[in-house]
Amino acid sequence: MDMNTELLNLLEKDARLTPAQLATMLGREEKDVADEIADLEKNHVILGYPALVDWTKTDDEIVTALIEVRISPQRGDGFDRIAERIYQYEEVESLFLMSGDYDLAVTITGRSLRAVAEFVHARLAVIDGVTGTATHFILKKYKEKHHLFEKLPEQEERLLFV
Repeated sequence: MDMNTELLNLLEKDARLTPAQLATMLGREEKDVADEIADLEKNHVILGYPALVDWTKTDDEIVTALIEVRISPQRGDGFDRIAERIYQYEEVESLFLMSGDYDLAVTITGRSLRAVAEFVHARLAVIDGVTGTATHFILKKYKEKHHLFEKLPEQEERLLFV
């Protein structure tokens, strides 16, 4: 594993680590680590440092949905032109080109089921080239980006004697 990969793995798991902490963990000089992070940011390898929030522990109601989108690729642009149009919406948290039964996976958040439904039927489904959608609501998050939302109580170890 090269140094970039180790550094990136550490930052992906905890973006609050300081260059000094990272340098200690990697056995490197702090200035070298800080310079490498600056280069990774400049070259858009590191795109941001988002906080992962458990919205169920706040007073805010947040609804998250995964939307499967089927599209007809555009001549010369493939899927990119439609994807670009979709990812510009503020509600869109992530957008992926997929293999399989559908073409794009869109993750959005909204204040209610109605807000998500409104986004799908009034904004997403009417885009030229979109041929179908299927919306799946996230009911409970267990783990995201390597972080557990709620650790389940440890089960007793069960031994089977035969």
